[in-house]
Amino acid sequence: MRAHYQDPAQIRRRRVEAGLTQKELARRARTTKSHISMVERGIAGASAPMLARLASAFGCEVSDLMPSSSEAASS
Repeated sequence: MRAHYQDPAQIRRRRVEAGLTQKELARRARTTKSHISMVERGIAGASAPMLARLASAFGCEVSDLMPSSSEAASS
């Protein structure tokens, strides 16, 4: 599996906490449900513009979608 800069679990957690379906998040982030699913499973990465759109949809900062520094160090 390829390494990605975003934290797939964080993206999924924020989506669930926001009460959004993958389909609704995809609509808000201007992508497909399939791409959201792949990002959440760590199969696909999200580009910088996509991370910005996801952060906007969640009302958070892009950095909030990244692994913590301790997680990044152990990768």
